[in-house]
Amino acid sequence: MLIVAALGGNALLKRGEPLTAEAQRTNVQTAAKSLAKLVHDGHQLVITHGNGPQVGLLALQGAAYKPEEAYPLDVLGAESGGMIGYMIEQEIENALGHDRPVATLLTQVVVDRDDPAFKNPTKFIGPVYDKTEAESRAAAAGWHIAADGDRWRRVVASPAPKEIPDMRVLKLLLDQGVIVICTGGGGIPVLRRNDGSMAGVEAVIDKDAASALLARELKADALLLLTDVDAVYRDFGTPEASPVRKVTPEHARKLDVPAGSMGPKVTAACDFADSGGISGIGRLEDALDILAGRTGTLITKDTTKNS
Repeated sequence: MLIVAALGGNALLKRGEPLTAEAQRTNVQTAAKSLAKLVHDGHQLVITHGNGPQVGLLALQGAAYKPEEAYPLDVLGAESGGMIGYMIEQEIENALGHDRPVATLLTQVVVDRDDPAFKNPTKFIGPVYDKTEAESRAAAAGWHIAADGDRWRRVVASPAPKEIPDMRVLKLLLDQGVIVICTGGGGIPVLRRNDGSMAGVEAVIDKDAASALLARELKADALLLLTDVDAVYRDFGTPEASPVRKVTPEHARKLDVPAGSMGPKVTAACDFADSGGISGIGRLEDALDILAGRTGTLITKDTTKNS
């Protein structure tokens, strides 16, 4: 099977951990061991990942130098994609004993210049703050901020991904048996000009939405959205909460799930499953078991039994 595995934030940085290279490296090593099991089981693998904390930190570092000369988010997205891709690439190679090629591809993703997300920033990036500090930083830097649980973070525009122009290069790599790390952080957001040329835009694309688009365009067999939650839950946050094990896209879209966390994953999983593939959501360390239906949540059109 061709599998697109999307690594959630926990693959790189758990909530409360310092934004250090050492902390991220330790988490990536755990992710690599889980993903290596998919490869050893005979599957072809494409890996995507988030970058919210990292791209936010890079923005802070740039502002500390010369705020008026800070790099735009598309450039920071490319920078974080290279940094994170390097770590994942190296640890996957180590986990597989360097017996097959692995490559990181900086991936441009086209968005619509008229996307309403540009007027309604919702994508969390950077560290978390208490409300007072967040408001102070927002006032000084012109940020938009929003509550993230009991803390506050910067939010930026998150337009929907429309096209992956680097698909031709990606397919060439896959044809040669390369394990590809791509579409990091949802990809580098770009606009297509009227003359066909492209230019970066100030935004961060949702990783799960971009991963679903990638999986559809590759005609992948499965999309795994790997996080720190063991499954999608019905009646989440209540005493009646129970895991959803197997469900159709139609029924999955009716589930009441947290909009800021599990919501985008369920939407992305349903979008891919609508194309005929299998979508799985669950814990990073359970990747192979999710695919086999032993744990996690599977979303597929081919099931007639919803649990």
